[in-house]
Amino acid sequence: MPQPFLNPVYATWLAQPVRLQQVLIKRGTRQLCQPVNGVLNAGDVWHIQGENGRGKSTFLAMLAGLLPTLNHSLIWSERSNHAQLVPPSQWPVLFLGHLPAINPGLTVQANLQFLALLNAHQVTEEALWLALAAVGLSGYEQTLVNRLSSGQRRRVGLARLFLPNQPPLWLLDEPLTALDIAMIERLGKHIAAYAQAGGRVVLTSHQPIYGVTHCQMLESVDLAEVD
Repeated sequence: MPQPFLNPVYATWLAQPVRLQQVLIKRGTRQLCQPVNGVLNAGDVWHIQGENGRGKSTFLAMLAGLLPTLNHSLIWSERSNHAQLVPPSQWPVLFLGHLPAINPGLTVQANLQFLALLNAHQVTEEALWLALAAVGLSGYEQTLVNRLSSGQRRRVGLARLFLPNQPPLWLLDEPLTALDIAMIERLGKHIAAYAQAGGRVVLTSHQPIYGVTHCQMLESVDLAEVD
């Protein structure tokens, strides 16, 4: 029996918007861009753009709850069964940084199994194999990661996105790095399918995301220079 794309445990999260109000992005005392405002609903895909050093990775880290919000700027999700505002550190998210976050001394399958546990759910061996096949790593399950190319290592991390029971929010920092055109197109279509299933995505990229470019809910968010 096929497993669900989105984890039904997070049904209440899917129904609630993520709101950003005057979010300031700083490095030290320097403000990197204009304050960010917006509402991220189920099915939305935000493509964060801006020059290098504008704070794109910092912004994603704030949404992931890895960095604090600054100067009373607000980021929250309102849960339907609670009257409280839920800070980013408590959100169910999948955060994919610009580094693959894998252990070169472990096998491809062992790395993916560990990454799946970051979202607090067990996956079957079949699900691991299917996810690896989806990113072109079928047959590499027992290969040590230190024997892979940089593009293949990147795919090990991306295989997390192809596992079942996904959380309702993906935060993807430069997910297209070191990928060939075919994999970029496959990933773009997968992101669009996730959004159509009710997930929401915030990602950074300096290039078009094939398959998502014409997604109805795609929105470009430019981190504009401070006046």
